[in-house]
Amino acid sequence: MEEPRLIPIRRSLNRPHLLLGAERSLVLFSGVITAMVIFSGKMSILSLVVGGAFWACAFWALVRMAKADPQMSQIYQRHIRYRAYYVARACIKSAIRPSSKSFS
Repeated sequence: MEEPRLIPIRRSLNRPHLLLGAERSLVLFSGVITAMVIFSGKMSILSLVVGGAFWACAFWALVRMAKADPQMSQIYQRHIRYRAYYVARACIKSAIRPSSKSFS
């Protein structure tokens, strides 16, 4: 009898796309927001402090989120598209079956 064929699965095919340990798109988006905060304040000390604090807090939260689930934002986006209740509907082409119960 032959042994089953073994197919190696490479880690690079299964690894999530992370940047600095967090989801790539969210890190880039928080970096853009940080840059907007810093440069909109005309590079003052206050805008640097606020931008740095925002970057630190956002990055800390994103890394924790990626450790819990590397695809959490995509799962959440799919979750909010679902409705709370789906109405039961029959198809037009469905066959009508006679019921065995009488409702009189």
